Amino acid sequence: MSEHFINVDEARRTCVEALGNAGVPLEHARVQVDLLMEAQLRGRASHGLLRLPRIVERVRRGIADPITRGELCWRGNSLLHVNGRQGLGPVIAFHALEQITLRAKETGVAVASIEQCNHLGMIALYAERVAAQGQILIAMTTSEALVHPWGGRTAMIGTNPVAIGVPAAPHPFVLDMATSLISMGQVHDYAHRGTPLETGWALDANGDPTLDATAAKQGSIAPFGGAKGYALGLAFEVLVASLTASAMGVEVKGTLDAEHPCNKGDVFIVIEPAAGGAATQVGAYLDAIRRSPPQRADRPVLVPGDRAHRQRARSLEDGISIAPDVWRSIRELAIS
Repeated sequence: MSEHFINVDEARRTCVEALGNAGVPLEHARVQVDLLMEAQLRGRASHGLLRLPRIVERVRRGIADPITRGELCWRGNSLLHVNGRQGLGPVIAFHALEQITLRAKETGVAVASIEQCNHLGMIALYAERVAAQGQILIAMTTSEALVHPWGGRTAMIGTNPVAIGVPAAPHPFVLDMATSLISMGQVHDYAHRGTPLETGWALDANGDPTLDATAAKQGSIAPFGGAKGYALGLAFEVLVASLTASAMGVEVKGTLDAEHPCNKGDVFIVIEPAAGGAATQVGAYLDAIRRSPPQRADRPVLVPGDRAHRQRARSLEDGISIAPDVWRSIRELAIS
């Protein structure tokens, strides 16, 4: 399937208008679109504008509340519990982060446990912004049961990504990875584009291997790293659910549909670095890794985030790449 390249300003304006037409206040629409646009700019279409039509539908159907910033309750000096009241994910998340980044300056560590909150989007962006302000962030979130256990045939576990942001000069170190081999958002993106999956990525509804992205949407995706990745994803699932009192496994709903309230959990851990920090040393270490001898001369060594930042620079210059049907849907929402 061919792709469109859309001017970044035009795309941002159109998306904000689409949310505004659904009743999302301008400030909240900008926060939501900013997260989606950043994912699109960095080549993460699975967490980008592909998700906007579903967000609009959830708002219009009353499943997502476009106005709330959630209810916050401190459970001690360092643990903030947030009931998102079905608010927009980035709106709830940034409101919670405002509180715990301030608290961590006093206590050294502060944690936000979030329930009843819509999809956060690309969690690397939260880690990047906290780390750019000089603090460390560990972020974890769960999802619908999309991943089959190691050796299994049925989806039982979420993709359960983790992001880690650490201050570094001149740019933060940011890791963002799911505990699945790919994300289900990526499967949906491949289905939109009519692109086949790679071998070993997914099973169909019968539990058989498939390269058909449309068939994989009804099946399951593989854990990364075999048995170890499966174990890590399961550990994150029970950890997040325990901290947030949220659903687990096949009971989780609401991040990929427009029918159910969102009942997954999210956890942010903000840590104040040691006095003086180590941002300069971390930056120098990362540069040393980049300069280390590659196995292939045409493939230099990278650190997490390098490809995304290069893609972002290209997108700002050339425009964002987006599937035609996705862009058509967004434009229709912006004028309806």
